[in-house]
Amino acid sequence: MASRMQQPLYILAEGTNRTHGRSAQDSNIRAGKAVAEAVRTTLGPRGMDKMLVDSSGEVVITNDGATILQKMDIEHPAAQMIVEVSQTQEEEVGDGTTTAAVLTGELLAHAEDLLDDDLHPTVIVEGYTEAARIAQDAIDEMVLDVALDDDLLRKVAESSMTGKGTGDVTADVLAKHVVKAVQMVHGDGDGTFHRDDVRVLTRTGASSSATELVEGVVLDKEPVNENMPRSVADATVAVLDMKLDVRKSEVDTEYNITSVDQLTAAIDAEDSELRGYAKALSDAGVDVVFCTKSIDDRVAGFLADAGILAFKSVKKSDARALARATGAKRLGSLSDLDESDLGRVDSVSIRSFGDDDLAFVEGGAAAKAVTLFLRGGTEHVVDELERAIEDAVDVVVAAIDKGGVVPGAGATEIAIADRIRSEAAGIEGRKQLAVEAYADAVEALPRTLAENTGMDPIDALVDLRARYENEGIAGIISSGRTGEIGDPVELGVIDPVAVKREAIESATEAATMIVRIDDVIAAK
Repeated sequence: MASRMQQPLYILAEGTNRTHGRSAQDSNIRAGKAVAEAVRTTLGPRGMDKMLVDSSGEVVITNDGATILQKMDIEHPAAQMIVEVSQTQEEEVGDGTTTAAVLTGELLAHAEDLLDDDLHPTVIVEGYTEAARIAQDAIDEMVLDVALDDDLLRKVAESSMTGKGTGDVTADVLAKHVVKAVQMVHGDGDGTFHRDDVRVLTRTGASSSATELVEGVVLDKEPVNENMPRSVADATVAVLDMKLDVRKSEVDTEYNITSVDQLTAAIDAEDSELRGYAKALSDAGVDVVFCTKSIDDRVAGFLADAGILAFKSVKKSDARALARATGAKRLGSLSDLDESDLGRVDSVSIRSFGDDDLAFVEGGAAAKAVTLFLRGGTEHVVDELERAIEDAVDVVVAAIDKGGVVPGAGATEIAIADRIRSEAAGIEGRKQLAVEAYADAVEALPRTLAENTGMDPIDALVDLRARYENEGIAGIISSGRTGEIGDPVELGVIDPVAVKREAIESATEAATMIVRIDDVIAAK
C-alpha cells in the first residue's frame, strides 16, 4: 500500500512570526516592565530628569512621564499600552503620568511572579480587579474634609510642580499665578470652565520669577503695518474669519483691456473695494482687528491711515480665546456690521522681547481668558516650565471639579496597600495571592519616592507602615538632600483625588489586558 504524502498546511502568510503561551506572556511583561523602569527615577520632587535626543538632534530635557514616553521611539505593542496609559492620565487629569506608568510596571512584575507560581492569568485578572475596587474605596476614605480655598489649591499646584524644573521658591510664586488664573475663569464651579481659557505663552530672556499673569490674551503677532499705533486704550475689537483682500471669482474668467481708461477703471474698482473694508470697520468704531486670514498690504495701509491696529493670520484657537475674552463675535462678512458684533478691552499694546513683538490684549469685557506669560533663561527651561504649568492648571481644576484632594507624598498609597491587605484575608482561593500582590505593587510607589530622595527604600517602607499604623497617615517628605517620614498634610503636600483614581483604574486595565495575552501574531 503506497504511503500518502503529508502536505504542510499554511494558515498564516509566509514570513508571519507567532509567539504563544508563556513565551508571549514573558515577552509582553518584560516590555512593559522596561518602559516603566525608564521613568521610575523621575518620580517625586527629587526625581531625576531625562535627556531625549531624536534622529534630527533635537533635545528635550524633562522628568514629565508623559513627555518622556511620548518622545521615546517605542515599537513593542505591549509597551505601547503603557505609553497609552500615561497619555490617558495626562488627558484626563493632567498629572500622575509617571505614577500610572510605574504602577503598571509593578503590577506586571508581580503578575510574572504569580505566573511562575502557576496561577492562571484569569485568576490574576480577577484578583487585580478586586484589589482595584478595594483601592478605590480606600481612596474615598482618604479624601480630606477641607475647604478648597485658594491656599489649599496653591498647595495642590505647588505639589504638582515641585521637582519639575521650577525650583522650590519659584514653584510657590508660579502656584499663586496658576490658582489665580483658574479662579478668574472658572467662576463659581458652574461647569462653564474651558481649559483653553487658561493659556500659556513662553519667552526666553529672563528668569522664571519674571513670569506674569495677564488678564487677557497674549498673541505672538505683530501689526500688519508699521504705521499702525503700538497701543490702544479702551479699544473696540473685531474678530474676523475672512480675507481682507480682493474678491476672486469661483470660475476662471478672462478680461480684455483695450485702453488706459479701462485699466484705470479696473484699478479704481479694486481700490474702492479694498478701501471699503477699512471704511466699514472705521465707521463701526473698530479700533483693533484680529483676522484669521490674510490682509492685503493696501488694506493694511488704509487701516493704518484710519488709526486702526490690525493683525493677520491669527490662529483659530487664538481667535476663539479673543472672542471669549472680549465678547466679540467671529465675523465672516463686514456687511451689516453691528455694535453687538464687536467686543471691548481695556487695552491692546505691542511689547518687544528681543527681536520679537507680542500683542497683549488685556481687560476683556467678557473676562473669560487669561494668559500665563512664562519666562526662562533658555528654551529647555521654558519648555519644562510650560509642561509644569500645564500640569498644575489641570490638577487645580481636577481638585475643584472631581472630588477634592487626598494626602500626597505616598501617604495615600500606603493607606491603599494597608486596606487591600486587610480585606485580602477574607478572600478565598488563589485569588487572594493576586490581591496581596496588588498591595505590594502599590507600595512600590512610596518605596520609589524614598529611593529617589536618598533614603533606604526598605527601611523607609517599614517606617511608613509603622507610622501609618500608629497615626493613620504617613508620607515621604523631602528635606534638604534626603527625605524623612512625616505628615504630608501638615507640610502642604496635597494631590487631587482624581489623579489617584485615574492612576489605579488605568494601570489596572493595562496590566490585566497584557496579562491575558497568550498569543502574539506579527505579520511580516
